[in-house]
Amino acid sequence: MNHLDQFENLADSLTQQGIDVAAVTEALKVQKIETPSWGYANSGTRFKNFGWPGAARTTREKIDDAAMVHKMTGMAPLVAIHIPWDKPEDGDYVAFRQYAQEQGVQIGAVNPNVFQDNQYRLGSLANPNPANRELALDHLLECCEIMTKVKSDVLSLWFADGTNYAGQDSLRGRKHRFEAGLNQVYEHLPAGGRMLIEYKFFEPAFYSTDIPDWGTAFALALKLGEYAQVLVDLGHHASGVNIEQIVAFLLDEGQLGGFHFNNRKYADDDLVVGSVNPYELFLIYNELTGAALSSDEPAKTTAQNVAYMIDQSHNIEGKLAPMILSVLNCQEAYAKSLLVQREELAGLQGTGEVLAAHNLLTEAYRVDVRPLLAKVRDELEVPVDPIKAYRESGYEGAIASERGTVDSSGGYQN
Repeated sequence: MNHLDQFENLADSLTQQGIDVAAVTEALKVQKIETPSWGYANSGTRFKNFGWPGAARTTREKIDDAAMVHKMTGMAPLVAIHIPWDKPEDGDYVAFRQYAQEQGVQIGAVNPNVFQDNQYRLGSLANPNPANRELALDHLLECCEIMTKVKSDVLSLWFADGTNYAGQDSLRGRKHRFEAGLNQVYEHLPAGGRMLIEYKFFEPAFYSTDIPDWGTAFALALKLGEYAQVLVDLGHHASGVNIEQIVAFLLDEGQLGGFHFNNRKYADDDLVVGSVNPYELFLIYNELTGAALSSDEPAKTTAQNVAYMIDQSHNIEGKLAPMILSVLNCQEAYAKSLLVQREELAGLQGTGEVLAAHNLLTEAYRVDVRPLLAKVRDELEVPVDPIKAYRESGYEGAIASERGTVDSSGGYQN
């Protein structure tokens, strides 16, 4: 039985359950995932980067690889960039944006780097040294200008700031410095731009982290204004944290700005999204889809404007194939979330039918949506089996031959 016949069988079954298959298909056709430029380079773990044949060495090669992922999936038209890793070789950001457009993709979020230089040993915006705080602020403001040049509407902020020892610094003092610095950056956001504040409960600081959790990021965003929101990285939580509950809360408060999708087993593992806990990924999408389809404000509008971004480090498994798999796993989780029979679920929840409500939700998760996704890819005119098509395209062999293997790679480097 071919995939179209399989789709017809699935569609008949879903229709009998009262699911609007055409609406589900249309929703899947407009799903978008943003991939990270650094995922195409030889980024890796904290201990060793294993050079991969053909890994991108330059900013434009990263764009080429991102364009290939979009060509295979039809749903990855945006590429996040990291500055200065992705500073164009000629320094021309307008030409860089135009090059991306010529390859069929656009620049997405701009990610500043205020954790790599020696001056940031004690932090960036929270650094006790005013000169080092100014250095960080200058870079953040530079990234606001870059947003304008590449036509990005998202400034994605993650900070390594924190302390390793009790008494090392004033915890309230660091909070005050952060608030002052972020406020200056917020005032320089380009028109239509958003600031997304990421959090992480530990690492590289091991005594205190200045933005350790979603509540801290939420409080900072509220003080800044309506164009500041929280960014949820799936790897930045302690084991057992209920991420979907955090998502629901932030949606309801209008403060969920975006995601960095990946997966974890122990810490910030940056594994392929959905590779460790696909059910958790489904539950997160269930909250997002439920809000987007509801009439509840501001949850509905917030859900419809979430930035879906991947943040992963592929160290032993190649570069493009795992990125394609990550995009497809997001597509599968979203598809299953669209199959949840929400009116029936709400009724069961309202009458306290605990097990029935749970079973109804998990039944949607158990549906084999591969025939549905094959139909969507047909209509998007992309390969039905994107990873197989990528393997057979010859692209990986071509870039391996052209680029060779280097120990580390990135954009412009001094």
